[in-house]
Parts: sequence; structure tokens; C-alpha cells
Amino acid sequence: MIRTRFAPSPTGFLHIGGARTALFSWAYARRHSGCFVLRIEDTDLVRSTPEAVQAILDGMRWLGLSYDEGPFYQTQRMPRYRAVIEDMLAAGSAYHCYMTPDELERLREEQRNGGLKPRYDGRWRPEPGKTLPTPPAGVPPVVRFRNPATGVVAWDDLVKGRIEIANSELDDLVIARADGTPTYNFCVVVDDWEMGISHVIRGDDHVNNTPRQINILRALGAQVPLYAHLSMILGDDGQKLSKRHGAVSVMQYDDDGYLPEAVLNYLGRLGWSHGDDEIFSMQQFCAWFDLDHITASAAQFNSEKLNWLNAHYLKRADTSRLAALVKPRLEARGVTVAAAPSLVAIIDLHKERVATLNELADFAQTFYIDPQPKAELLARHLTPEALPLLADFVARLPDIAWEVAAIGALIKECVTRHGLKMPRLAMPVRVLLTGLEQTPAVDALIAVFPRETVLRRLAVAREATLPQSVLR
Repeated sequence: MIRTRFAPSPTGFLHIGGARTALFSWAYARRHSGCFVLRIEDTDLVRSTPEAVQAILDGMRWLGLSYDEGPFYQTQRMPRYRAVIEDMLAAGSAYHCYMTPDELERLREEQRNGGLKPRYDGRWRPEPGKTLPTPPAGVPPVVRFRNPATGVVAWDDLVKGRIEIANSELDDLVIARADGTPTYNFCVVVDDWEMGISHVIRGDDHVNNTPRQINILRALGAQVPLYAHLSMILGDDGQKLSKRHGAVSVMQYDDDGYLPEAVLNYLGRLGWSHGDDEIFSMQQFCAWFDLDHITASAAQFNSEKLNWLNAHYLKRADTSRLAALVKPRLEARGVTVAAAPSLVAIIDLHKERVATLNELADFAQTFYIDPQPKAELLARHLTPEALPLLADFVARLPDIAWEVAAIGALIKECVTRHGLKMPRLAMPVRVLLTGLEQTPAVDALIAVFPRETVLRRLAVAREATLPQSVLR
């Protein structure tokens, strides 16, 4: 059975690279009717926080990446890790090392000065015929894994291909600190072993950990999983994606007005492809997803493409759902969403013109708060030629049916009677109703507002906000 896992460390937020790893691991399990496990690797007690754990869970929930088992927390499995270490000590695949941190640092400094690779020299490693030093009093030992001294450790990476590392390049890894706390690399091995993980899909920053982990797994007599190391993600500028490129957390994309399906669709194409297909549902993605079509080269983030995808999903989203997502954004701005005009109608009018939910909220806000048109817009569009036309139009509004067709007919009638073109009326109406020059069709725009609001903004607002220079 295919069993994958997503194993973030809660020392920060769920970032976009982690979200892609989670998506690929989730999709691979779904494709093969397998199991997707969520594991929280919280052994870094200093940097791991409950807030970061919650941010990871919130991000997974927002993206809709449901897990079949977990979340498992490494801090809750410490007794098991210690028991495995005791078994390894008894079997001779691990040993106590009494070298102090100061001694180790002095050794590394000497090695660096001599042009050598800084590494532990194995002085406490048991060997046939070797006499070990007497353990110093008062020095609590660490536990080191007895890495094979010869040969190579190799694996066929499902993304990067064959990778081989000489064991002579690997020193004996610390698997338990002096206070008895198991280390990250060791906990990962025990978890992958006991959780039956068949495929480890993770970022290529873990490639250097892999040979050590494989050797420990073999020492335990455990099945070695298959590994797929995903290339890094570069920012729009071609540099390694970092905080300065924008979102610190996946949830920032929610704050910025993106739909989770758009983010998932975008992440699915970030380093993976299925022909020329750009837009697909997660059901389709899971049916297509494989590891063969993941590129080994770095993927580059493209904000414009994400915006294009988000606009695509906004156009096709249920309007009531979008209204439910926009309403709290308006309320966070202090905007009270009244029964009229209908937020659903506003969203339906604007959703094909925006790239984000926040842009939708910007448009919607103008329907609930009287605009303050800029003086230059008023001067540009409320010209002496346009004012009589506007006054004629406003005078006739109370008597027509409040629907798009009737409003559109009145607009045409007025501009024809005054011998002017449509923009001479449409532009002043747009500016007075919304404070904007760019809006949907003006007849549809007017119809969304309550009649009394339109009459007030086109009459009272015109008199109150028009500069004296224009009125003259």
C-alpha cells in the first residue's frame, strides 16, 4: 500500500514550498488509493510553538488537504525513540560519546585550519582491538550512530535519479543529545519505519539527510522507503523564494483574496506538468499525478499566473459562496453590509472583472459607503455640456421600472435627445455612484443600487462634491 507523509516542523508558518510538498504527497496517495499521514516534527522545543502548529493545521484545512492519519507529534513519541536507541546501543549500532561541545569545536577548528572537512573523528567509536578512553566524570554522553565506515549508500531518487554517497563522507551522527533528547534525523527514521511510509516526498534541502537516514533504517532492519526530492521554488526575480517575495504563510494567500482551488491548481503546475494542461480540478490532478513528470530543475513562482488562475476560478465560482467570503472582508474594514443593495448581486456584477476577493471587496464597498469622488474626476466628467444631460436623466429616474432594460432605454433616450454620445452620461454617473471611472455596464450598475441611493448620489452628491470651478 502506498503511504506518504507530510512532516512539517512547527518553527514557522506553512509556506508555499511546504504546501506544494503536502499537495504532491497527498495527491500521490490519492492517485494510488493509499494513505496520507500528517506528522508534526516538533523536536525543536525552543523554536516549535503551538501557534505554528495551529498555522500548519489551518493551512492544511484551508487548502482542503485532508489527512488519513494524524496529526502525530514527535514530542509525544519520545519514550519510543529512547527505547529504539537503547536497542541500538545493545546491538552495537550506536554508542556513547563523551566528547564535549568545546572539544568538538576545537577539533573542527583544527580541521578547518588544516584544510580538512570538519567532522567528528570517531575517538569514542568502538572498534575491534581499540581501547577507548576512560569516560570523564561528570560529562553526560551523547549517543552516536555507528555509520558504516566503508562502501556507499545509494538510492534511485524518483525526481533526481541515482544518487550515491561514500560512507567515508559521513561521520557518526548524534542521535541523542546529552540530555537524552533524540535528534531530528533519528526521530524521522523511526517514524517513517513504524508508520510504514512507502514514499518520502520532500524538498531537496533534505537530500543531505537521506544517506544518514537510509543507513539508520538498514541498521534497524527496516524497509527503506522510496525518496522523491522536490526542487526548490524561486521567486519572480529568479532568487530563492523567501519572505521578501511576499507571503510568509499559506494563510496570507487567503488574506490576500485568493481561492484555495486557485492556489492548489497553481502549486500543482509548479514543477510538474501534464502536457499543456494549465487548469484542472483536484480530482483531475489526483487522477493524473505521478512522480515521473516532476522536473528536477528549480520551479519559478509567477505571481501574474497565479492572479490569472484566481481570476478564472472567481468567474466560475458560485456567487453566494463569493458573497460569504467577501462579507467578512467588508466587515473587517468597518463596512456594514445592508440588505440592499444585495451583496450577491454586486458580486455577480463584478466577479468577472477582478483577480482577487479583495478587489471584489473594493468594488462592493462603494455600494455601502457614499463615495468621495476625486476633484479631478469630477472636473473631467461633469462638464458644462454633461450637466444638463445628467439633470435630465436624474429627473426621469423616479418614473421608470427599476430594471436593467428600462434603465438602459432611458440612458439611450436621454443621450439621443441631447445629441451626445453615451460616455457623456455614463462617465459622470459612474464617478458619482462609485467614485470610479471603470465599472461594469452603467445600466447594470445602476440597477444593483436601490433607487433612492442612486437619486441621492446623483443629485445631492453632485451638488455637495462638485468644485465651484466646475459649477460655474
